[in-house]
Amino acid sequence: MFRRFENQLNPFPPENAPLPPKGFFAFLWFCTRGSRRYIAALAVLSAAVSIYEAWLFAFLGQIVDLLGVWHAGQPASAHERQVLWGIGLVLLASIVLVGLRTMVQHQILAINLPLRLRWDFHRMMLRQSLSFFSDEFAGRVTTKVMQTALAVREVLLTFCEIVLGIAVYFFAIVALAGGFDLRLMLPFIAWMALYGLIMMYFVPRLGKVGKEQAHARSSMTGRVTDAYTNITTVKLFSHTNREARFARAAMEDFKETGYRQMRLVSQFEIFNQVLATALIFSAGGYALWLWHGNEIGTGAVAAVSAMALRVNGMSHWIMWQMTSLFENIGTVQDGIGTLTHPPKVQDAPDAAPLHVTRGKVEFDNVFFNYNNERQVLDGLSLTVRPGEKIGLVGRSGAGKSTLINLLLRFYDVDRGAIRIDGQDISRVTQDSLRGAIGMVTQDTSLLHRSICDNIAYGRPDADRAEIQAAAARAQADEFIQQLSDNHGNRGYDTLVGERGVKLSGGQRQRIAIARVMLKNAPILLLDEATSALDSEVEAAIQESLDEVMEGKTVIAIAHRLSTIAAMDRLIVMDEGRIIEQGSHAELLELGGVYARLWRHQSGGFLAEELMQ
Repeated sequence: MFRRFENQLNPFPPENAPLPPKGFFAFLWFCTRGSRRYIAALAVLSAAVSIYEAWLFAFLGQIVDLLGVWHAGQPASAHERQVLWGIGLVLLASIVLVGLRTMVQHQILAINLPLRLRWDFHRMMLRQSLSFFSDEFAGRVTTKVMQTALAVREVLLTFCEIVLGIAVYFFAIVALAGGFDLRLMLPFIAWMALYGLIMMYFVPRLGKVGKEQAHARSSMTGRVTDAYTNITTVKLFSHTNREARFARAAMEDFKETGYRQMRLVSQFEIFNQVLATALIFSAGGYALWLWHGNEIGTGAVAAVSAMALRVNGMSHWIMWQMTSLFENIGTVQDGIGTLTHPPKVQDAPDAAPLHVTRGKVEFDNVFFNYNNERQVLDGLSLTVRPGEKIGLVGRSGAGKSTLINLLLRFYDVDRGAIRIDGQDISRVTQDSLRGAIGMVTQDTSLLHRSICDNIAYGRPDADRAEIQAAAARAQADEFIQQLSDNHGNRGYDTLVGERGVKLSGGQRQRIAIARVMLKNAPILLLDEATSALDSEVEAAIQESLDEVMEGKTVIAIAHRLSTIAAMDRLIVMDEGRIIEQGSHAELLELGGVYARLWRHQSGGFLAEELMQ
């Protein structure tokens, strides 16, 4: 039975969710996609349970009145039996009613709804542009994905249970009190009006401080996560105390928002208790006064007094629920800014898959700057012929890595166009573009998975033999066979740790090269691909790279000019422009910038230009 309800809502819908709207209520409505009928059912069932609970006080009054006229030992009259049977049937029906409500709330929605939202939010973040993650803590983004989904669930469930269910409950209470005598409605109506005014004062303030607290919490989590992610750097520079102080500053901000929130809560609770006490005195006292005047029965006094006591208990519970509600509203509002951020780089509406037939790459009058701060590429034009291998040379900041990032479409050009086999890369799908390009970077980061999984990332459908063959070609098979982890895994099943921390830089580099070899893409990008390797291993891998580069279009960046001297053509860049190009021999004969850099490096030191 439980499984039947649990399977009603799919937590992992296959289709990608569109970008959510920025407005709070529009965002909540968006989050209910696929689950609206279940939320509506929960609201109806919560209202029905509230009416049932209110009716219990009417039953209490009826029983007290029955006891007043029904003497012990006497058989029950037809009226008395009818009342008792009615109470019994309602109590039995309540089991079905409460059972249905809890199944909808806990089996259908409690787990599936936030999991569905996390699934959608996570895929949205994976589609974000690279620049988005450059401006955000990874831990902060993770916190917003996880907490916002949970907060949305709490807001929706609390709305159904409190705003709808309890509202119905209070109106039923007032109606039932009026059933005994219309004048008995007055204390409850007055309490509801005053309680509403208090809510109008405290709730917006709690919502505002809740939003600030959610922002402070995500910042605090982001700073702590950042320290753990970069723990090697923290230890290397002996900055554990500095990182602790950096995190403490965020914790202090969180503490201040927490203090402000709890001050409001304490004020709210004091006012709430004053109102609850006043309700008990007024409702109970007024009922006794009417009873003393023989205007209502004993059952009415008992029922109204019980109602007032119940409202007293519930008002405190509602206060904490409303506090939690607006804390969750603050969390949702804080998450909206991140989760509704549109990706800067998006596929065109009519984007088609890229088809690489030859591997010709063209940069046509390309202009680009980062955030309107600095012109990185200034009208650059470059054509890489099919199967040609070029090397990019120039000092740091010349635009070499930017050229590669634009080719991968991590960023969009400001002006101009980049084409592969005549196809503008802004008009093809990003997945097909990057699927046609293999890249090895200087700073290799591995996923916290097995060696096998990391290599297979280049081609997930590869079998074990193909994975091992790629590792052998990358000179990685020997050290992989000797690896193990504390989970008992060995060899290719060894977990590498977060960002590959268990491996040396050279080992990570060889895994990355094996991954690209397995991918076997027609266009190959190398950004200091062998910089982390010792000379002996580099020489061995260079032979493998020569084999991999055969028949491919290759663009390579290297500060060690000896690693790219054998390329078909060398491109010397400076300030976003091409200032020299030609073969190694041609550029040496030219006697320009490249020849000067070559002399400095072959002389055993780096040129001052390279260090600037």
